[in-house]
Amino acid sequence: MNITEYQVELVKDPFRILSGKRYEFLLDLELDEEDELYSPHGIYVKAVYVVEESGGRIVKHELYERTTNRFLDYDLEDDELAEAEAFCANHYKEADE
Repeated sequence: MNITEYQVELVKDPFRILSGKRYEFLLDLELDEEDELYSPHGIYVKAVYVVEESGGRIVKHELYERTTNRFLDYDLEDDELAEAEAFCANHYKEADE
């Protein structure tokens, strides 16, 4: 799995209902043709990354086909999720506050 492009946005919580800060990431993936997630249309992950005093983590992620925006009922494997989480940890500060 290779993340080729991304977008990050701070999710506003004006009523402070949620603990920590939440960031929404859109991660474009480059996958091998032999990967079960591969699609010639491209794949992206929509992930919600939470930063609290204890650290950061992905609390939700969904996969979509790029050109059709069709939801794919798959989960990332543990190592792929860890890679995405490390990427989010390195880039969440780029969101406009």
